[in-house]
Amino acid sequence: MTEEDPIPRLAVLGAGVMGVSITTLALGQGVPVTLIETDPAKRADAPARIARELRTAQLMGVHPGTPRAELTTGSSPADCAGAEVVIEAITEDAGLKSAVLTEVSAVTGQDTALVTNTSSIPVDELAARLPRPESLLGVHFMNPSYLIRTVEVIRGTKSSPEAVSSVRRLLTALGRRGVFVGDGPGFVTSRVLHRMINDAARVVQEGRASAEDVDTLMQDCLGHRTGPLRTADLIGIDNLVDSLRVLHERTGDEGCRPCELLLEKVRAGEHGRKSGQGFYTYTGVVS
Repeated sequence: MTEEDPIPRLAVLGAGVMGVSITTLALGQGVPVTLIETDPAKRADAPARIARELRTAQLMGVHPGTPRAELTTGSSPADCAGAEVVIEAITEDAGLKSAVLTEVSAVTGQDTALVTNTSSIPVDELAARLPRPESLLGVHFMNPSYLIRTVEVIRGTKSSPEAVSSVRRLLTALGRRGVFVGDGPGFVTSRVLHRMINDAARVVQEGRASAEDVDTLMQDCLGHRTGPLRTADLIGIDNLVDSLRVLHERTGDEGCRPCELLLEKVRAGEHGRKSGQGFYTYTGVVS
């Protein structure tokens, strides 16, 4: 960034897995963040979680030598005032997302770009509920954001050139490559990946292979970096089920109806890495 192209002022809505991951990426790249979380316990715990993620990133050789930017926390969308880009990273629920984005629209300027990190809900569906639909784009960051350098960018039919320009500038500051794709349920990554994970879970549910065997075959034979079921644990099985429901409702594809094994894990609180138990058991990494 230069004096002519300064670091954008960024706000992130939600201190869940993805909100913390995106904030970690930004701080590590020298971009200050205002992190908004309405839940007092989550808000209080967020700085420690982010500090752990920053240490992990540093140990993995990510952004060495870059001074960490300042983190500010807030309790209300009103704390987004003054931000040039606001990234929404809350629950995969269209009503909740559009409601919080509408609140943000009321306290930010006409030039503020609004970004949804939805994994499945069409951008135009959310934009239609906003007072400034032209301000909204989708940017699908993957977890962990500080390791994955490519992001999926979804331009809605009403997304303005100014909003697109602001998002491009933010991605440059974050050191991320944006791949622009068309709008629609699940875009590209979730439309392909989430159905594959659902099928992988069905194979385990049917007793034909263990989770370890499924992942080993997908890694060693087909080059999937982590395997679909380890990926499910990283996404969060509860988040995955929410996304699959969005895809099933909006496409009618029965392959996207969450399988019973995934539903059982959600009911049992086995949400993956963040809960310490999913398809695999995790120790010392719960966030």
